[in-house]
Amino acid sequence: MSSLSRKALAELKLLAQPEMISTAKRTASSLGSLVGFSLEDIDELNIAVAQACDSAIVAGREAWGDEATLKLTFWSTDKGMEVEVQAVQPRATQLPTRQAVKRPPVVHDENLDRIANEMIRCFVDDFRSALGPNRVRFKLVKYLIG
Repeated sequence: MSSLSRKALAELKLLAQPEMISTAKRTASSLGSLVGFSLEDIDELNIAVAQACDSAIVAGREAWGDEATLKLTFWSTDKGMEVEVQAVQPRATQLPTRQAVKRPPVVHDENLDRIANEMIRCFVDDFRSALGPNRVRFKLVKYLIG
């Protein structure tokens, strides 16, 4: 999936909260413009990034609660842009930012995951997801056309 020549553009760490998706989209828009994407390509990238963030937030909060971290890494490649969206387990040494609230257990819906992943695939050229014990990872690749 990765191009031979990959240049780091940005790394963004946010609370895994839905309110942070707009920050991720703004970053993707700015970097997509920098790489040379058309407005349509930027819109498609934004949709895919927003959906990947939403899926990562749900999985991260399901696994680690409200203290999960959302980490986005952006690279430019010879052919376009690669974005990695991760939900990362909070460090044990971090102090809680909020009072612990007892929440009912989340019922995981694999059908919703499948639909979300298919939606992302509609807007990027390559997409992969991976679940691990300490992180949930989504990789998106959008190619420049021309």
